[in-house]
Amino acid sequence: VALMRSTKGRIYAARSDDAGRTWAPPEPTELPNPNSGIDATTLRDGRHILVYNPEERGRGRLSVAVSPDAVHWTPVLELENEPGEEFSYPAVVQAGDGTVHITYTWKRRRIKHVILEAGEHRPEKERGGW
Repeated sequence: VALMRSTKGRIYAARSDDAGRTWAPPEPTELPNPNSGIDATTLRDGRHILVYNPEERGRGRLSVAVSPDAVHWTPVLELENEPGEEFSYPAVVQAGDGTVHITYTWKRRRIKHVILEAGEHRPEKERGGW
């Protein structure tokens, strides 16, 4: 599965059944997005995690969703919610210890780092600054 931003107010997905040699045309997902950057990865347990702006307009919210199949997504965490601000260009990886690390542009002033572990998040600033 390839997830992508679009100008149509939704995240689009293209699927391949042959390990990426050929792809079906992109189709809209159930996830709103204002044509802003997204990032996703597959976790070691097989679930997929996505960081995205969950609105058709604006980047004042940034959320995390998970999926068992990259088709049906469940929002699990709201990282930011401040209308009129911008939270954008997320990146997400899973570390060797199982924690999930998310970075993103915070209000166009800083890069914020959030660590998720055991279903909870722990902002880096709470661990000594960011």
